Amino acid sequence: MSDARNPSPSGAAPYDALLLLSFGGPEAPEEVVPFLENVTRGRGIPKERLKEVGKHYFLFGGVSPINEQNRELLAALRKDFAEHGLDLPVYWGNRNWAPYLVDTLRELAGDGHRRIAVLATSAYAGYSGCRQYRENLADALATLAAEGLPALTVDKLRHFYNHPGFIEPMVDATLAALAELPEAVRTGARLAFTTHSIPDTMAETSGAPDDPARGRPGGAYVAQHLDVARLIAAAVAERTGVADRPWELVFQSRSGAPHTPWLEPDICDHLAARHAEGAPAVVMVPIGFVSDHMEVKYDLDTEAVAKAAELGLPVARAATVGADPRFTAAVRELVLERAATERGERVTRCALGTLGPSHDVCAVACCPNPRAPRPAVAER
Repeated sequence: MSDARNPSPSGAAPYDALLLLSFGGPEAPEEVVPFLENVTRGRGIPKERLKEVGKHYFLFGGVSPINEQNRELLAALRKDFAEHGLDLPVYWGNRNWAPYLVDTLRELAGDGHRRIAVLATSAYAGYSGCRQYRENLADALATLAAEGLPALTVDKLRHFYNHPGFIEPMVDATLAALAELPEAVRTGARLAFTTHSIPDTMAETSGAPDDPARGRPGGAYVAQHLDVARLIAAAVAERTGVADRPWELVFQSRSGAPHTPWLEPDICDHLAARHAEGAPAVVMVPIGFVSDHMEVKYDLDTEAVAKAAELGLPVARAATVGADPRFTAAVRELVLERAATERGERVTRCALGTLGPSHDVCAVACCPNPRAPRPAVAER
């Protein structure tokens, strides 16, 4: 049996490249509204409304941090692969801004690559974090086929939310955030594990139809986040000696129509409720995000911190995993694990918690499109 930490000599074969696939973001003020038009295309949102939403970006000079963070992750992955003798080039493409996914796939085809492993910068099951990326890949591959370019095969790597290389950096980041609080409130501080809110209906249908987690309230999306929160909370309790520290899963970054039910509570409402209960402090732990991009910088560091200041509630925010070496090592292990599986080898899959390792190939009915069915790759 192969182990991704001690792979067979075949390495990454049959894969000849890794694609880092992300959301994208503007890098200049004049790019903000065109970027938001890409994000919301087909939804009929007026440009004036997009300008209002864009104010979040203008607070940061019209620059989203996500592209620079992806450049750092790209460099870290290349460094890790080189140091461990993995001869696998790493490319980067985005859903909504340059470098666009279709352009990166053209580059891959032009460079002679034909079998691509894909790492999406989203750790969990769900439409926006998984299926929509697979739809984006299908659209881009259809464009390449129409242009007469060579056919590419793309395989999305499994969800990594419960891989030790994702969990362990988050534990350390939570401990570091606790240490930032005044000593007088540190022991009693509560943990608020945050992630992106999504519509209730989308949450309930997240995951594969036969996934045990999908049968729980909120489907796989909520179940996976709760498993991560339990893992981090337990590790923090062990490291701090505070066994009964309360914690909750809360949500942020809601963007839908007011009449549509979305996952709650919102982080700002949560802070107000904890303050009313007499909680001495709160540590916000953004487990739903891989890097400190705009939804972390604005929704937590700006909006939630302002709410806490208004309440007089001490808060601290844990860092995301970013380009932590343990995370880049986890990506390497996921590539080697999937490669060994594709070669027909038995593989030891690394996963913590109660849900076990995620599936390699998504079911056709996995995380359905909430508007209308669309073609997606990497499913059966």
